[in-house]
Amino acid sequence: MKFLFFPLLLLSFHVSAQCKSSRKAANGETINCIDNNNLKQGKWSVKVDGLRGEPGYEEEGIYKDGKKEGVWRIYTLMGDLFAIERYRWGQKDGVSQYYSMAGIAREESWKAVNPENPYDTIDVPDVYDPYKVQRKVIKIEGEAVKHGTWRYYNDGMISRTEKYFLGKKEDPNQLGATTMIEVPVDSVKKAPAKVKPQAVLDFEKKNAGKKNVKFRDGRTF
Repeated sequence: MKFLFFPLLLLSFHVSAQCKSSRKAANGETINCIDNNNLKQGKWSVKVDGLRGEPGYEEEGIYKDGKKEGVWRIYTLMGDLFAIERYRWGQKDGVSQYYSMAGIAREESWKAVNPENPYDTIDVPDVYDPYKVQRKVIKIEGEAVKHGTWRYYNDGMISRTEKYFLGKKEDPNQLGATTMIEVPVDSVKKAPAKVKPQAVLDFEKKNAGKKNVKFRDGRTF
């Protein structure tokens, strides 16, 4: 797969009007904008030369207020697609794919953490019944965490999978392994006891101790 400049993306602002510095792409489009607050904005294309044995690369995507946002593509200096990464709040979020000459090599799944609000609502399997799912508000520590299924490929075929839940690797041999979030026993709600209708309670009280009391249960004979 050869290098193709990223497609036209819709932006909510006019980059050229806000840039303190920028450059023009081959098609005349304004890229690599730095605004008056010294924040990177809009479309960016960056070339990194190889260093100390590490290969160089080119990457392209969108910056929003100095942070990577949305889809970013990484290419080798030969123009071959190396990776597709997804970002939110400047952190990896969602599925990222990595490629080799043989095709896809790895898929990673990440969950970004909002730096202004590290709490998120997550579906968590019930600790007592793995087939039930509860909605819980969880505080996520750190920045992006591994979350979801990671797949490793060999010649285009999946050779290994790993599953993560908020940064913790699941045990594939344990049913409902995502129950690593502790829930106090006292917090588990018990089903309320069945309450008899008042008419039945009055009937039982009136005929307590009596034998062979006749009553109608709605059936016809």
